[in-house]
Amino acid sequence: MVRWRIKYAEVLEDWELEYGPHRFSYRDLFIATKGFKDKELLGIGGFGKVYKGVLQTSKSEIAVKRVSHESRQGMREFIAEIVSIGRLRHRNLVQLLGYCRRKGELLLVYDYMPNGSLDKFLYGQDKPTLDWATRFRIIKGVASGLLYLHEDWEQVVIHRDIKASNVLLDHELKGRLGDFGLARLYEHGTDPHTTHIVGTMGYLAPELVQTGKATTITDVFAFGIFLLEVACGTRPVDSVASG
Repeated sequence: MVRWRIKYAEVLEDWELEYGPHRFSYRDLFIATKGFKDKELLGIGGFGKVYKGVLQTSKSEIAVKRVSHESRQGMREFIAEIVSIGRLRHRNLVQLLGYCRRKGELLLVYDYMPNGSLDKFLYGQDKPTLDWATRFRIIKGVASGLLYLHEDWEQVVIHRDIKASNVLLDHELKGRLGDFGLARLYEHGTDPHTTHIVGTMGYLAPELVQTGKATTITDVFAFGIFLLEVACGTRPVDSVASG
């Protein structure tokens, strides 16, 4: 029993006290996802796996991102999501409900989006074709969420990875921008710092590649590519042609 408690002990650090969305117990998330069984797996991203869950007390459906803790990068992305999306409130952003951290495990808890990611509707063979009204509504919703990030929140939030696979669809097929693992924040009226280049090929603005400086303008460039992607139903980069 003592060994079990040590292995699954939850870790609390100073930054968690400052930023603090709701903290879930590991036990509750373990039960909600039926022990993180493969049957509940929704998808695999760059920083870990995402599982569907149902909270035992409220019966609410949730999505749990189980972040890889093998590298320092995984920890940085985990903290970035908590710091940014944990305090954001907008109908076109995927809501972060809370988090859990224990020794060797990082978990983020979100609203469950029953229709999954937009790219599956654009490119998947088993999904119905989206009509123009739905596509326009999704584009308009993501634009509204992006405006909130850039101008209407207390700080400027640069998403840095806008693309169809990071837009999730709710039960009404309304789009919500998610995956804030690469997001950066800075104060209004100041210049963002130069960082290493991150994002997805095909969505990167030329000036971002040249200078390494992500700005609201480079986000808008990526949004423009996303708009064309949704309108045309074509990926910005052909993976076969590009090797």
